[in-house]
Amino acid sequence: MTTLTLPPGLGGERVTALGDRARLCGLYDTLGAPVYDDLAAADGFEIGDIVSAVRTGAEGPVLDLAAGAGRFTLPLLATGREVTALDLSADMLDLLRARLAKAPRPMRERCTVVQGDMAAFDLRRAFGHIVLGTTSLSLLDEAGRAGLYRSVAAHLAPGGRFLVSVMERADDDAPTEVHSRVRGASGTAYDLYEYWPAGAAVRHVTIAPVETGSEATGAPGKAADGPVTVCVDEVGTMSIAAIEAELAEAGLTIAGRRPLTGMGDRHRVTLLKAVSAR
Repeated sequence: MTTLTLPPGLGGERVTALGDRARLCGLYDTLGAPVYDDLAAADGFEIGDIVSAVRTGAEGPVLDLAAGAGRFTLPLLATGREVTALDLSADMLDLLRARLAKAPRPMRERCTVVQGDMAAFDLRRAFGHIVLGTTSLSLLDEAGRAGLYRSVAAHLAPGGRFLVSVMERADDDAPTEVHSRVRGASGTAYDLYEYWPAGAAVRHVTIAPVETGSEATGAPGKAADGPVTVCVDEVGTMSIAAIEAELAEAGLTIAGRRPLTGMGDRHRVTLLKAVSAR
């Protein structure tokens, strides 16, 4: 189990100000999974690009790695493909199963849910596409990524493609910390703090619900009492060039690159398309 620590910067100040009311949690555990899902469900970033790449690519089933609550799984199922959704978090997969239970029966029957580690899996079948979106590659360290690439190469069907999104810091002159206010699919407003110094090996993300009322929701503010769930995450940083080099070393050749962010954005996200070189 990952030890949760006080995040740096404004996120840490927020936790300190909450005092005993703060309930620290990870983004993918029992407390954090619903918050992550609420935010992910309101964010369509990457979905159209990945679904389009699958539609126009190789035939065959799709493997959705770090599938979570189904942000990509459900749109991929809507294309008519068979989809295997793999995730390490039982809490996230419970949310996916609840969503699948509400989906049409033909869609449910085309989905296989697997709890497993994307850095080491053996599903004993091949896939036309293997997808790793939401820049989830950053959840793995170097050894974990090497294991991921081995597993991916072993599961790609002939002509199959590995679709992976990679995020790097766009500008070293960008501010070390950014605070933004975001709204989940439920309508809940959250304060999101990202602490990412230039050249740092990790970036820190802190998410807490907004407690002021009219500014965030137009409704009376919540009383400043009771527990407050604060999600914290420490994510490894990387460069797109370094990931391309790792893929090549693992026998996966880059067949395409699609920028997903625009000029001036704090994050530079690129969708890489890789094929087996063997």
